[in-house]
Amino acid sequence: MASLKTRLQHSYTPAALRSYLAEFLSTFFFVFAAVGSAMASRKMAPEAAMFCPSSLIASAIATAFSLSVATYVAVNISGGHVNPAVTFGMAVGGHITIPMAIFYWISQMLGSVIACALLKVFTVSPSVPVHGFIPSEMTGFGASVLEGVMTFALVYTVYAAGDPRRGAFGTIGPLVIGLIAGANVLASGPFTGGSMNPAHSFGAAFVGGTFKNQAAYWIGPLLGAALASVVYDNLVFPSESPEDSVRGVTDRIVV
Repeated sequence: MASLKTRLQHSYTPAALRSYLAEFLSTFFFVFAAVGSAMASRKMAPEAAMFCPSSLIASAIATAFSLSVATYVAVNISGGHVNPAVTFGMAVGGHITIPMAIFYWISQMLGSVIACALLKVFTVSPSVPVHGFIPSEMTGFGASVLEGVMTFALVYTVYAAGDPRRGAFGTIGPLVIGLIAGANVLASGPFTGGSMNPAHSFGAAFVGGTFKNQAAYWIGPLLGAALASVVYDNLVFPSESPEDSVRGVTDRIVV
């Protein structure tokens, strides 16, 4: 009971509150750019398919750039998760407490919803691009697996980029995280939209008014993130000693 009380107290310290604000702002920045780029592509080419080659490239570039920036500006405050799946993976690996992870999720989803709402209201657009329109030849299970594989790659990259045993996080860490996200959008855009981020999908669905196939954008990414955490921390780059493990937890998350 004392341990639970300590964890709960840890989740509303001034440093923790700053972390939630940082996650809210970074998720807002990321979703505003990612969804806004998709809306801009539709505005400029209304007759084109949802993922024509030009719009796919634009979406991938916007995702890569905005995620790199969003991660960079928050990494020294909250760890720069910008994604409930990343937070879940860190919680599975023991790098963030469950109560703090829940508040991270709330902050991330609020940032996404507000970003999508502002885009819809101030661009006077009839709709917001929503993940969930899976091609007829695919199944929801297939979409979930595809999202899970991409999120595994994303969270594995987050772990590798932020591992203090590899040296300082610096500027290259956020860049490689953005690059893998952009590459995944190029690989999966026409099939699932290339979300890898439940908050992104939730915000667009909430404002867009449809939650069709949303389970695929939660189940796949969360399972992929958990698997990436286990694989990296226990198989690929395990801690050499308990002291190394504690040091890694301390250095990786600054709250």
